[in-house]
Amino acid sequence: NDRQIVSGLVDYYTMDELLGKQVVVFTNLQPKLFRGIESEGMLLAADFKEKVALLQPDKKIETGAKVC
Repeated sequence: NDRQIVSGLVDYYTMDELLGKQVVVFTNLQPKLFRGIESEGMLLAADFKEKVALLQPDKKIETGAKVC
């Protein structure tokens, strides 16, 4: 299923850097308005001293795989 996810990553990633990237996404959240746009999930990232890194699987896995 396609989901619209709004994040605050614009200062850390370009659109091209995100396209095609496998990332961990929480989808069991209620939709929320974020910057006036409905977001249907949340990307999992780590931040430390103004550095942000998206968490990713360590190998290719099927889209929709569950975190366990």
